[in-house]
Amino acid sequence: MAKIDEFLEEVLKRDGSDLHFMAGDPPRIRLYGKLSSLRAERLAADFVREAFYEIMPRKAIERFEARDGTDFAYSLGTVARFRVNVMRQLNGMGGVFRAIPSRAQSLEQLKMPEAVRNLCKVSNGMILVTGKTGSGKSTTLAAMIDDINSRIKGHIVTIEDPIEFVHARKNCLISQREVGVHAESFLSALLSALREDPDVILVGELRDLETISTAITASEMGILVMATVHTNGAAATVDRIVNAFPADKQSHVRTMLSTSLRGVISQQLIARKGVAGRVAALEVLINTPAAANLIRQGKIDQVESVMQAGAGAGMRTMDSAIEQLLEQGLISGRSAYEKAFNKSKFEQYRDSN
Repeated sequence: MAKIDEFLEEVLKRDGSDLHFMAGDPPRIRLYGKLSSLRAERLAADFVREAFYEIMPRKAIERFEARDGTDFAYSLGTVARFRVNVMRQLNGMGGVFRAIPSRAQSLEQLKMPEAVRNLCKVSNGMILVTGKTGSGKSTTLAAMIDDINSRIKGHIVTIEDPIEFVHARKNCLISQREVGVHAESFLSALLSALREDPDVILVGELRDLETISTAITASEMGILVMATVHTNGAAATVDRIVNAFPADKQSHVRTMLSTSLRGVISQQLIARKGVAGRVAALEVLINTPAAANLIRQGKIDQVESVMQAGAGAGMRTMDSAIEQLLEQGLISGRSAYEKAFNKSKFEQYRDSN
């Protein structure tokens, strides 16, 4: 049993999402979005170093010693997997373990709206899942991949850093590749995937211009490309993708996106009212002809109005999603105010429970 295992088991027992393990500080647990001490005693630098070197794969050790930081996945037997980031910090080594469920949840278990189910049924184009770190993007994408895996016969390629959910082969052949272990970079793995007869490519994160450009090209080749972007809001996501390109290329990129983008799911997690846990609020943009026209013309600031009017197509803004959760009694008025984009709309709930 590795030194870190007892801490990870305690996090799982308490239903935590993250373990913060930093030399010079007490171990901390993130529980339903809030960080608190797991134990009172501070972690000694030597103990933390030994704990990390005991579980780090050889390649992760090489990356850490060369760059002072690394990412890898760690399995606690068959109980759970963790996405791990290790770095050097003021008091020594430190790291964060993000808990990953042993198997992907279904769209039904996550209570995903019909629009998300319909996006899983498209055969080509690009689907983006966005939100800040810890908003559940990976969980949503894993459920979408699982849905596709259950329905069609094809080849799914995932490119991740590191591999999070391990998918069992159902109807699909699934090839899962980890950046730094099975491929040098997201870009090299994506370029390779184009020659591997894929039906679906999952890109863990669109980080740079070359990867974004290749992903858009792949989506225009008849492949379904699914990826995450660290943005808040569907319109901001489109803006981020376009602005990643030089000014003289942006018009062409907008035209490509207007035809290849299928939808954007932007999400955040909000504390449940009265019970432990969190619930997902989802903003959904479907690339209808009206939305595609605005993207092509660069009128991104008007996309929200299309979303407000597009309920029939399954679209909704973040504020309308939050309002629905509030009406259902799933979240408090104060939480709704704190998470809303247009806070004036929720001003009356600011001091309520």
